[in-house]
Amino acid sequence: MTDNRNTILAVILSGLVLLGWQYFFNIPQMEKQRAAELASKSQAVNPAQPQGAQPATPAAPGAAIPQPNAATAPAGSAPNAIQPQANTPVVSREAALAASPRVKIDTPRLSGSIALKGARIDDIALVQFRETVDPKSPAIELFSPSGSANPYYAEFGWVAAAGTSVKIPDQNTQWEQDGTGSLTPNHPVTLKYDNGEGLTFRRTITIDERYLFTMKDEVTNVGNAPVTLYPFALISRHGTPHVAGYYILHEGLVGYLGEQGLQEYGYSKIDEAKAVNFKVTNGWLGITDKYWAAALLPDTSAQLQARFSSNLANNVRTYQTDYLQDAQTIAIGGTGTANARLFAGAKEAGTVGINFPALGLGGYNKDLGLNHFDLLIDWGWFYFITKPMFVALDFFFHLVGNFGIAILLVTVIIKLLFLPLANKSYASMAKMKAIQPQLAALKERHPDDKAKQQQEMMEIYRKEKINPVAGCLPVLLQIPVFFSLYKVLFVTIEMRHAPFYGWIHDLSAPDPTNLFNLFGLLAFDPTHVPVIGHYLVLGAWPIVMGITMWVQMKLNPTPPDPTQQMIFAWMPLIFTFMLASFPAGLVIYWAWNNLLSVVQQGYIMRRNGVKVELFDNLKASFARKKKNAKAT
Repeated sequence: MTDNRNTILAVILSGLVLLGWQYFFNIPQMEKQRAAELASKSQAVNPAQPQGAQPATPAAPGAAIPQPNAATAPAGSAPNAIQPQANTPVVSREAALAASPRVKIDTPRLSGSIALKGARIDDIALVQFRETVDPKSPAIELFSPSGSANPYYAEFGWVAAAGTSVKIPDQNTQWEQDGTGSLTPNHPVTLKYDNGEGLTFRRTITIDERYLFTMKDEVTNVGNAPVTLYPFALISRHGTPHVAGYYILHEGLVGYLGEQGLQEYGYSKIDEAKAVNFKVTNGWLGITDKYWAAALLPDTSAQLQARFSSNLANNVRTYQTDYLQDAQTIAIGGTGTANARLFAGAKEAGTVGINFPALGLGGYNKDLGLNHFDLLIDWGWFYFITKPMFVALDFFFHLVGNFGIAILLVTVIIKLLFLPLANKSYASMAKMKAIQPQLAALKERHPDDKAKQQQEMMEIYRKEKINPVAGCLPVLLQIPVFFSLYKVLFVTIEMRHAPFYGWIHDLSAPDPTNLFNLFGLLAFDPTHVPVIGHYLVLGAWPIVMGITMWVQMKLNPTPPDPTQQMIFAWMPLIFTFMLASFPAGLVIYWAWNNLLSVVQQGYIMRRNGVKVELFDNLKASFARKKKNAKAT
């Protein structure tokens, strides 16, 4: 009965890992390949419009800004309504930037510019992050201007009330800089526009040392009548971006919208919904990638009519998050004021915030009093495990300067935390091994009476104080730790391009070596082999992990049941190939954990007076293979 229980549990655990690998890795790879094929077919159907192409001067980023109510609604010709245009060839990013006078952005973390045409923030590069592990590779480009291949920008301003003819600045308005100089943390920039009809618009933009823009919009009315205006802000992205495609990571439109809580809409989901409206207070919203994001952070007391939307213009999808605030009536001689904030940068945990008791990483979430801005990072449902895991890794990284070493140290600490449970488990396993002769004799005494065998077996367990399923506890304890570490490696930018030693230059990526080309000695890429190439991935660290797993299993006695023997014999090989596609940091953790488990289990077996037969079992395995080879 015990053998059957262990067999069933082993099958279930193996099945869970196999299903997880299939769901998180194999299926997304197939979906990516399918998407690439569809994109290729679409490109062939419409060759005049390159993939992701935009009009050289698109009218606007999305459908009209949300309407407050029928009586006082902003004019239908709000500055953000898409107007279909004839297809225009996409120009280079440099040419698109040159289409407007600009104010330079210059901070330690950001470079770029603000377009004076439309006063858009549409040119941002993250200078501390590169496209590859090569420090000389191009910086990550977050925002791009209209007319380039993938426009992505933020826009702020005012919308006039319906039925009025107030001239307000739009995406084609030419603003002027009041003064000179670049936008830096120590030098705000002020932009000005006079509509020639009594209204003067001023926008003062400041930026901090990280990724936060703060806008103060002012409208001075020296005309002959009061005017009613609605402050708005938006983030617009043209073209459906490439996404990682994994279930455990959200990429797309995101926001925490008051009492409605966290709202996440992937690109396909918002394509189906077209538009989703929210009326909230104390919210934020934006668009997130795996490591980067742009988010609107209005005042926490502001009443918002917020919206997620997807629109189609000239066969190009445009995604937008926007909000509209309550109307302001600006009297003759008066001034209306609106404040807005924009986060545009890397989703660093210390910058965004963590919002977990006693962890101490407040970031913008705490500094600005935001509503769960920490959820801009997808910590997942098991945030109570993933957040402490990240904090521990980050602490040791700052202590030793290497995330790989931090993973090894955290693994030791986790081992120490679970030491009492693991000791009981290994002690039970040691006792199980010690009574193997009694169990064998029991089966010989009652070869045909299974019920009698079970009865006397349970009596032996009771007498020796043995829990027959305790041996599975170490494996079960690894599952939440494994998942939380995988999540941290996958979603946190701190792990991106984090090196270890030797050939591991990025702990968040799979081991770059491959057994099938003799670790680079053969000049070909096995992954490009048709049909089976995706499975021809087996790096050096996964092999080390497989060996440690095999050694750990050899520390235990050979199961008497043939089915169980087969499962445990094949399990290290199966796990080796599965984990070959996982981040290298996770594989290093698993190998190190296996090694610590071997040492711990061997010590406990000796302490319980049980012979450690590791080397005997290893010799027996090789001797059996030699014997089988001679027989054939």
